Amino acid sequence: MRMVDIIAKKRDGKELSSEEISFFVKGYTDGTIPDYQASALAMAIFFQDMTDQERADLTLAMANSGDTIDLSAIEGIKVDKHSTGGVGDTTTLVLAPLVAALDVPVAKMSGRGLGHTGGTVDKLEAVKGFHVEITKDEFIELVNRHKVAVIGQSGNLTPADKKLYALRDVTGTVNSIPLIASSIMSKKIAAGADAIVLDVKTGAGAFMKTPEDSEKLAKAMVRIGNNVGRQTMAVISDMSQPLGLAIGNSLEVKEAIDTLKGEGPEDLNELVLTLGSQMVVLAKKAETLDEAREKLIEVMKNGKALEKFKEFLENQGGDGSIVDQPEKLPQAPYQIEVPAKEAGVVAEIVADEIGVAAMILGAGRATKEDDIDLSVGIMLNKKVGDRVEKGDSLVTLHANREDVANVMEKIYDNIRIADHADAPTLIHTVITE
Repeated sequence: MRMVDIIAKKRDGKELSSEEISFFVKGYTDGTIPDYQASALAMAIFFQDMTDQERADLTLAMANSGDTIDLSAIEGIKVDKHSTGGVGDTTTLVLAPLVAALDVPVAKMSGRGLGHTGGTVDKLEAVKGFHVEITKDEFIELVNRHKVAVIGQSGNLTPADKKLYALRDVTGTVNSIPLIASSIMSKKIAAGADAIVLDVKTGAGAFMKTPEDSEKLAKAMVRIGNNVGRQTMAVISDMSQPLGLAIGNSLEVKEAIDTLKGEGPEDLNELVLTLGSQMVVLAKKAETLDEAREKLIEVMKNGKALEKFKEFLENQGGDGSIVDQPEKLPQAPYQIEVPAKEAGVVAEIVADEIGVAAMILGAGRATKEDDIDLSVGIMLNKKVGDRVEKGDSLVTLHANREDVANVMEKIYDNIRIADHADAPTLIHTVITE
């Protein structure tokens, strides 16, 4: 088998066999296939697309290119949730303990963030003592005993995907549906879940900016999951403005606590209940989505969800008292209001640019080597559709310095006030096949 023949075959729009895809993935991972040939194949896929079978084969080949996690020792149906990312996306912090409170096993593998704020691991490390450096045996035991645990991503998880993504990033082939879908799904398959709920974002703060592109990606991932034997569904949700009110690590932990009490921001609460209901049904802990939602609301009301969060933190070395005393979380020394310059209705909050403002404060990483300040971030005081008077606070900046003129300028440039505006639709569509 020769790589040049595989490239030519895909260039001409023909379907690659499972063996040809495995040959490419194995060879590129071990270095016997050079970057220039991998680039040529990526560009051929970019223009010629892939069939459902090719996408499934590529996903499995990448999933099996490195470490995989065997979760078969965990009792019950393991349901994983994946978000395509966004600004203020606190859903994992809420969903993990919430569905675990209904005896749904949540065995979560999470990473650190590169961008607006930290990843799930960074956010959880705002809780003093919390750590994800546990063995696989400890991880499995915690999920069996307490239904929820988070472990850090293995350094050798899907090495083929890491190599291919880095190459796509510099060859103009990032925006390819089959390559994006197989990249995301390979990590989910390697992480060992039985069923997968996908939260595919759309809007200014999302990777896919339009509902049409988001739907194409969601359908591609759902088909891949189902074709490789994982029950998979997707929710397309809005990311034209930040989700919830908090952007920043400690601030998002506090918001997660509020949401687990049933007192969170309306949009975050609704998205959590939508995704959580799907997870509970897939785990066969409820017959219908309505029944699942009622059960989730009940564990919010009776305190079981919050107690599960506290238990989860303490099981992994964290200070569980922050659940009752969130003021123990890292606090920024300065809280600075950004007042509205005019009266009207908030018509636009450009999610990704507000995220950049949080990163400038120190809430995220521009490069992998950057340190995160867990205390800083942005609290939104208004959302799209809200009435605002001149002088009202649009946002509160939680900062480690007094001079934040550049951040305020960024905020003013990306929050637009008009005479009239409606709140955006949060849930665009649900895709199950």
